[in-house]
Amino acid sequence: MIRDAIRDGAAGVGFARSWLSGHADVVARAIELDRGDRMVPATLLVPARARPRPLPAWIMLHGVTVPGRQHAQLVRFSRAVAHSGAAVVVPEVPEWKDLRLAPELTVPTVRAAVPALHDIPEVERRPVGLIGFSFGAPHAVAAGANLELALRLRLIAAFGGYCDLARTLRFLFLGEHDWAGRRYQAVPDPYGRWIVAGNYLRQVPGYEDAGDVERALLALAVDAGVRGVPSMDPAYDPLKLELAQTVASERRALFDLIAPPAGHTPDRAAAEALMEGMVRALRKSHPEMDPAERLTRVRVPVRLVHGHADVLLPFTESLRMAELMKRETDVSVTITRLFAHSEQEAPPRGLRLLAEQMRFVRAVGRVLRMA
Repeated sequence: MIRDAIRDGAAGVGFARSWLSGHADVVARAIELDRGDRMVPATLLVPARARPRPLPAWIMLHGVTVPGRQHAQLVRFSRAVAHSGAAVVVPEVPEWKDLRLAPELTVPTVRAAVPALHDIPEVERRPVGLIGFSFGAPHAVAAGANLELALRLRLIAAFGGYCDLARTLRFLFLGEHDWAGRRYQAVPDPYGRWIVAGNYLRQVPGYEDAGDVERALLALAVDAGVRGVPSMDPAYDPLKLELAQTVASERRALFDLIAPPAGHTPDRAAAEALMEGMVRALRKSHPEMDPAERLTRVRVPVRLVHGHADVLLPFTESLRMAELMKRETDVSVTITRLFAHSEQEAPPRGLRLLAEQMRFVRAVGRVLRMA
């Protein structure tokens, strides 16, 4: 155990130095991948300096976000991984960049990226690693249930993500989540419910005519993606008022339920009725949005990392994912307090900060050495 901890820490040191400093000695170039239905752009990164050994290879999937593969934190992470001594491909999922929830595109995207890595002479001739972030996280893991693709994957890592659709929607609307009999309460980032409702509201019985609400919610989410300001900030309140005017008067209460002014909590009874209808509609029309069943069929080793203060997708979802998968595959989970995504939880200080940094470096090191 001590030897493994030392190895994990050593593997994570090169990454940590680059991640913390922002400096990465890498070569990056734009490439295109044939996804089958279309060509998609991607970024390929390799270390700038030749390495004495063949390079391990990674595919990284972004979440549902306007910047796509150019998301600042993903760029920094992918460059740090390449700097540590790996080849990395970051494919764009254009539909996710357009804020469309399309989990079915995960497998063809990953399948298209594998040859791009194996075409590099310096890369190991063995299965590659896959990392997913946020929305991309659970669907990256679930991609391991595809038998043909699983043969090409050595390890899957997920940063953030969700496991149970109903519990996740409850968190997005009400901030409630639970684990092992303990209940937690947070102020959720509204971006998540804007996206889900913006994609699927009309599929809920009774809301078939709510296309204007969907468009207004997605416009709000696009603006948040462009600004980069936290979605719970009052800065969005003027835009909410403006977008509400584009919604038919009889549906403005629905828009206000999903996108209330900053600091206002959605009406509980109305929110519960809406999210229950949305869960039923999603499971019927788009079952891949609920990854749980596919997760039980994954045999590729899995490493999960989640921020304790995540207010977009709660850390209890990664704990739930690990519990669901532990009988079928090698899975581990690290919950870190190192990253606070809001002011709801103060970041650690002093010795606690040092301990959290070491835990995170070991967790990333465990991922990078694919152990």
